[in-house]
Amino acid sequence: MRGPKSVVKSVDSWVTGIWRELAKFGIVGLSALVIDIGLFNLLRFAGGQGPMYDRPISSKIISVAVATTFAYFGNRYWTFRKRGRTNMGREYLMFFGLNAIAMVIAIGCLWFSHYLMGWNSVLADNISANVVGLSLGTTFRFWSYRKFVFPEIPNDLAHQGERELAERDAITPI
Repeated sequence: MRGPKSVVKSVDSWVTGIWRELAKFGIVGLSALVIDIGLFNLLRFAGGQGPMYDRPISSKIISVAVATTFAYFGNRYWTFRKRGRTNMGREYLMFFGLNAIAMVIAIGCLWFSHYLMGWNSVLADNISANVVGLSLGTTFRFWSYRKFVFPEIPNDLAHQGERELAERDAITPI
């Protein structure tokens, strides 16, 4: 049986680990957002009329795909570097799928407030989509990435090789 000091130390270690992952997750997410917005505007408006000036949807699809790819690699090799590794293709597809669910969460918040509640001002739309929806979607992403895309490797002998691989491939922490 573990003593109180051991339990407190375990809880403290867990909380510290969560906060560290959360901070890195936030940095990666903000960087991906800058890439998304920057690339979208570059494609549309660089030099007055960018190469995709008349194709806003295509520009957004490209910018989101590039930003999501950046976010995947940032989270895989920095935020969750000490977690389990599986097939990269599986991880990447799951990552994109979970991002799609998070987008549906944000759109659902917008739909609910705009169409069901009748709150259809620019301010209301931005609050529902970009404050409430983005917050709920980001919370879902963090939880789901930790749970499904980059799962924790148990500290037992059966998973020793996986843990060693994760630690060997880890990038030096900040």
